[in-house]
Amino acid sequence: MDIYNKIKEIIEEGEKDASDFYNKGNKAAGTRTRKRMMDIKNLAQDLRKDVLDKSKA
Repeated sequence: MDIYNKIKEIIEEGEKDASDFYNKGNKAAGTRTRKRMMDIKNLAQDLRKDVLDKSKA
């Protein structure tokens, strides 16, 4: 559940950057948004592995 909560935390933290990028055209905010999305992707993959391991146990 820790991984899931970390994903939620990253999304909440990144909301302002995503808004700044799309609404104001702030390129630095776009870079931070892309980095957060990559972090989420990696965490989601870890979460999938964890769920699969626990369901097999």
